[in-house]
Amino acid sequence: MQCPDGLLYTTEHEWIRIDDGLGTVGITDFAQHELGDVVFVELPAVGTAVTKGQAFAVVESVKAVSDIYAPMSGEVTEVNDQLGPKPELVNQDPYGTGWLVRVQVEDPAELTNLMDASAYREYTRDKES
Repeated sequence: MQCPDGLLYTTEHEWIRIDDGLGTVGITDFAQHELGDVVFVELPAVGTAVTKGQAFAVVESVKAVSDIYAPMSGEVTEVNDQLGPKPELVNQDPYGTGWLVRVQVEDPAELTNLMDASAYREYTRDKES
């Protein structure tokens, strides 16, 4: 399972990378593996306010439909339009071309409760199927 350093992770298996107050959000390699082949991604509109811990997107796979939860609060500034025609990018490159949204971070203090890569690896160690 890939788990790049330099990202922050949630217990719901989302990741976020912060660059100059802007957070790029996606689901982890662990999550995409558990979901199986992703066939549809529903993303919020640009300008949507998201709240930490609240569902903001939906990923549908051959196995399940899963809510995706915001790792922090803020406003969606960009969505990954490539996922409409190519939802499989979430499986193929979850930390790259399979990202979901970019969010302007409202409160950087909300990020302090997220896990670094080492803690996330430990968190998922016994959960892999």
